[in-house]
Amino acid sequence: MADEFDDDEAGAAADDESSSAPSPRENPDLVGQERAEAALLDAYNAGRLPHAWLLTGPRGIGKATLAFRFARFLLAQSGDGPGLFAAPPTSLAVDPGAPAYRRVASGGHADLLLIERAYDPKRNRRRSEIVIGDVRQIGDFLHLTPAEGGWRIVIVDGADEMNRNAANALLKVLEEPSERSLLLITAASPGRLLPTIRSRCRQLAMPPLAESQVVELVRKYLPSASVKDAAALALLAEGSIGRALDLAAAGGVALDKEMTALLAGLPSLDGGALDRFTDKIGRAGGEESFRLIAELLPARLARMIRDVASGEAAPPKFFSRRPLDRWVEVWEKLVDLFALVDEVNLDRKQVMLNAFFTLEEAAR
Repeated sequence: MADEFDDDEAGAAADDESSSAPSPRENPDLVGQERAEAALLDAYNAGRLPHAWLLTGPRGIGKATLAFRFARFLLAQSGDGPGLFAAPPTSLAVDPGAPAYRRVASGGHADLLLIERAYDPKRNRRRSEIVIGDVRQIGDFLHLTPAEGGWRIVIVDGADEMNRNAANALLKVLEEPSERSLLLITAASPGRLLPTIRSRCRQLAMPPLAESQVVELVRKYLPSASVKDAAALALLAEGSIGRALDLAAAGGVALDKEMTALLAGLPSLDGGALDRFTDKIGRAGGEESFRLIAELLPARLARMIRDVASGEAAPPKFFSRRPLDRWVEVWEKLVDLFALVDEVNLDRKQVMLNAFFTLEEAAR
């Protein structure tokens, strides 16, 4: 639990530093996903590369990094696989000085297309979903002859964020694959994808990183972070380096401490503290803080449910007042409530108040 780390100075240090982590298209390293890399490499070496891969796993564990790593590898090769007498490659790594690496990193490779949530200039942020206009680019792109005589590759990052029309457009592409084309699709919640999309891809599940690996990466990307700072972030991040860095950038350790203090008061919430907390994340500029709490709060409840179900930990006093299935219902309600914020532009403060009142009601 995050309240094991009570050193305010350590939390402040973890929250105040900017990350030096490279973007997935620039990142030369992949940590903790050796099995997934080996699966892609084995398929290439065997000369039996499926036309579409679905990379799944929690947000921030390296799915996009692996997709770009594989795309760079293929774009740096010639032919469909190693020659008859050539030694098969043992890694997807490409020299950062190689032309293919540099062009992919700069976004200038003619044979690589990235589809993701587009930027909305009116709202000064990315859209909440991938729309059909984004996906329609794929068909035209894949029907062009490869500019360098090799592969045409599309990375769809966050495919579970497609709306229905976009999903149907992607399905059409998968049903009519082009020769010498490859789709690398990432999804943190593959269950949200159409079953027909999943069935037309080779699925590759990627696990969360070990806590020690997250600590190592936090200290790499946040050089001044102490071991204690990094451990606090890693604990909250639950195997996701992306989430750990987001937490650090948005004051996540401090936010989690405030949230923990509120939860400690259940079944009776401190009204004044709750009002101050929700006011801070509901006002202008509090979007990122809201997003983090919208992840941290259901995650905290899910951990409690898992720990109680497995017998690994005694439940908090308020938790034992209701059967476990009731808390599962509360968790589902919180997840659905937070998901509505972007979809229908709800007031963030009111949504967060409703979330805590839902917990208070269940705890009584």
